[in-house]
Amino acid sequence: MAREPDWIDVGAADELKHRELQPVAARATRVALSFRDGQWGAVSNACNHVGGPLGEGDIDANGYIRCPWHGWKFHCRTGLGEPGFEDDRVPAFPVRTEGGRVLVDIANPTKRHKKPHAPHPLARKPVREPGPLRMAGISTTAMDAGHPRFSGSDHLLEHALAAAREKGAETRLIKLNDLKFRPCEGYFSKSLRACTWPCSITQMHPNDQMDQVYEALVHWADAVIVATPIRWGAPSSLYYKMAERLNCVQVDVATKEEQIICNKVAGFIIVGGQDNIQGVAGQMLSFFGELGFHFPQFPYIAHSRGWSHEDMENNVRIVRDSKALAEGAAALAERCLAIAGRLIVHDQPPAPPVGMRGGMKGRPIGAD
Repeated sequence: MAREPDWIDVGAADELKHRELQPVAARATRVALSFRDGQWGAVSNACNHVGGPLGEGDIDANGYIRCPWHGWKFHCRTGLGEPGFEDDRVPAFPVRTEGGRVLVDIANPTKRHKKPHAPHPLARKPVREPGPLRMAGISTTAMDAGHPRFSGSDHLLEHALAAAREKGAETRLIKLNDLKFRPCEGYFSKSLRACTWPCSITQMHPNDQMDQVYEALVHWADAVIVATPIRWGAPSSLYYKMAERLNCVQVDVATKEEQIICNKVAGFIIVGGQDNIQGVAGQMLSFFGELGFHFPQFPYIAHSRGWSHEDMENNVRIVRDSKALAEGAAALAERCLAIAGRLIVHDQPPAPPVGMRGGMKGRPIGAD
């Protein structure tokens, strides 16, 4: 039954029509107001997914508002979900113009109805499948594929994975340089709810290949070795590009009473023409520790010629020919697998619920 109309003036039509889509306030009601093909539309500003601001999104060629947080779509005038999801709809409000003003009737919206979407494949609960130990190697070296060069960190990573296979482990090598994945686009800066697991970008862009890293680290691997060159005293740019996209995993840990990375081990290989190995290792250990990984004793191996030896030809020769470094990479892989094997056999429980971990990032500390 229709209620008595409650028409709210949300602004001058001549001003509002210059933007195809925008959020407006109709008293205490937030509305996504649209003006498209000469017609006004008004729907709830809150997306059905996690409440994303529809008025800050955009409208596709078929008239559907695309939520700026995760890409869910609702028609700008009817509020119906996109084809196949018509039952997933947000409230639509009557809207009209009068005396050059835009009026929205907030008393008579259509009903909101939430129809669950199929979860993203990565959103499944991490469960270790039976089988041998599994080690993923992550190469963060960037280079021109048309003019390849020797990479010391990749060279040692190959030794590590070969040693893992000799121990009976399954291995998977992921070269970030071969993947096409977008940089982090700052969804966390929009809202805590906008930065989700799986990553907002992964949910919105099916061709984004960061899903291969997520699949390996969260669901497949028992141990991971990340290899990086040193670039101006820091890990490679591709390492940081990956780390920023892994922020969604860390945020998931910080905001929920759960931990999606559990009983997994990480080790690191660091090679550079300049020094600062311990600084690079410290960043990597801190970051992967916050994701939930364990570390073996002596969790990284490294090599650097240092500041006074700007002779990359010799640096390449040393890494390529060094028996000690090759053996060190193999031993690192063996240490990682040994810890991973013990964690799996003894089925170590996950860390305590994050609410019990005072001082953790993103967790308020109440006064005692």
